[in-house]
Amino acid sequence: MNLVYIHWAYRNGVVLHGEERILILFHKPKAKHISAFCAKPQPPITTALSTIRAGTSAFRLQPALLFKFHKPIPTHCLLLLSFTFVLSFSCVAAVLSPLKCCSVDSFCGCCVEVTCACSENYCELIMAAWSSRKLLRDVFLKRGVLNRSSSVRGFSSAPENAPKIGYYSKKGRLLTGATLGLVIAGGAYVSTVDEATFCGWLFSATKLVNPFFALMDAEVAHKLAVSAAARCWLPREKRPDPSILGLEVWGRKFSNPVGLAAGFDKNAEAVDGLLGLGFGFVEVGSVTPVPQDGNPKPRMFRLRDEGAVINRCGFNSEGIVAVAKRLGAQHGKRKLDETSSTSNNEVKNGGKAGPGILGVNLGKNKTSEDAAADYVQGVHTLSQFADYLVINVSSPNTPGLRMLQGRKQLKDLVKKVQAARDEMQWGEEGPPPLLVKIAPDLSKEDLEDIAAVALALHLDGLIISNTTISRPDNVNTNPLATETGGLSGKPLFNLSTNILKEMYTLTRGKIPLIGCGGISSGEDAYTKIRSGATLVQLYTAFAYGGPALIPQIKAELAECLERDGFKSILDAVGADCR
Repeated sequence: MNLVYIHWAYRNGVVLHGEERILILFHKPKAKHISAFCAKPQPPITTALSTIRAGTSAFRLQPALLFKFHKPIPTHCLLLLSFTFVLSFSCVAAVLSPLKCCSVDSFCGCCVEVTCACSENYCELIMAAWSSRKLLRDVFLKRGVLNRSSSVRGFSSAPENAPKIGYYSKKGRLLTGATLGLVIAGGAYVSTVDEATFCGWLFSATKLVNPFFALMDAEVAHKLAVSAAARCWLPREKRPDPSILGLEVWGRKFSNPVGLAAGFDKNAEAVDGLLGLGFGFVEVGSVTPVPQDGNPKPRMFRLRDEGAVINRCGFNSEGIVAVAKRLGAQHGKRKLDETSSTSNNEVKNGGKAGPGILGVNLGKNKTSEDAAADYVQGVHTLSQFADYLVINVSSPNTPGLRMLQGRKQLKDLVKKVQAARDEMQWGEEGPPPLLVKIAPDLSKEDLEDIAAVALALHLDGLIISNTTISRPDNVNTNPLATETGGLSGKPLFNLSTNILKEMYTLTRGKIPLIGCGGISSGEDAYTKIRSGATLVQLYTAFAYGGPALIPQIKAELAECLERDGFKSILDAVGADCR
């Protein structure tokens, strides 16, 4: 069997040449299946044409694959080949979106049909292939086999009008056959594995992409990652989280305590894609009332050997209006899904944005003279879409912002924001919890003042901590350490964990704390929890490790809890401070 070339059929016909046999794959727009027809052009050729036309009389041909063969092939071989290629299409579609069912509908004469519950997968697959026809031509027609003049709407069987068909060498034919065989066999195997195994493969495969991101500029790579998540090009976690990781905080059910810190998705572009990775919660922002570009570029620097990043972005934000539009659309979709859900009695983890909890981090504009007014405006606009709100007063890249962490300034600010939140009308679930994010570069006195304000005003929580302006000894040797900005990543772990322990002791464990800073493994997350954190957040480690890091951290965290005999996350909170 000599596979000469692959060509694309047009809507109303294909090109036949001489005594060759053909195989056509096409899609019925109004039917849920793909059909494969094989025809024998001789004798006479009109019989073959009538056979194809009889099968396609009820609909128009979509862009389809036409396989030409140089030598005559027995009918039973051609039928088997047609079935094999249709099956391979099913396998590829299963990879893109797992099929609910797939069965052979009929197998008779010269027609094979495979029925599928989700036909749109096939349509998308074929149209994607159609858009890549030029690439296929370049690959399969190296000798210029394809002649544009032969691609006509009708049928032509005159041998004198047929283009000369090139031949591949024996090695080329063997390579082509082996490749097709591997694709079909691999697709068939993938379609038989369970969903959990396949999901694990997808997450592991993302490690192959990390080196390409490492070659890019830090901010370009960041934007590309957000764009990929926004378009749901990242794998989705289908495996349930270990039951030991589930917990309830502020009346919200978290499937796991591992979240994504603010700063990654600043403008709420990719909430659904990021939650789909398996995070228990995602925090967007910081969001400013008025759009602003932030500080001049370059403003993000990788310290690879130290597993750290220095940034001085300066609250670059599209503003609360743009973010409110995106969150409003996601909130509406979530409500629609809940309304159409058939299992009303099922208790689901998640919040206003989807399967996970959504936090909104609020910031102030660089040129604003009234910081409280900026935060109040953010509350009025975005609180209806948030499962919790964060007042960010600890970024080192906005002049004067950290001064709001003083006892009097913080007390006045929190009072105004709480009043703005409480004056709004809320349903049964009540207003979103209000948290404050603090810096790691605070003195013992500063920590005592913040703890006192948090207890006096019944603050719902604290996030500990933001980036640091200090440079630990293991970072000072890096030439980039002299860059201005906040340092995040592994060098921040010890500093932020010590602040976390201190704050847990000062608040006597009465206020939920979120541990953030330097977490890169399940053991790190476990250390944060034992130091007083109820929840933990990643950022820099996720930027370096990619999606594969998330299931790894959750699995390691569950192992740590079981190893030390804890039955839940809440049992382990503050274990090292008791």
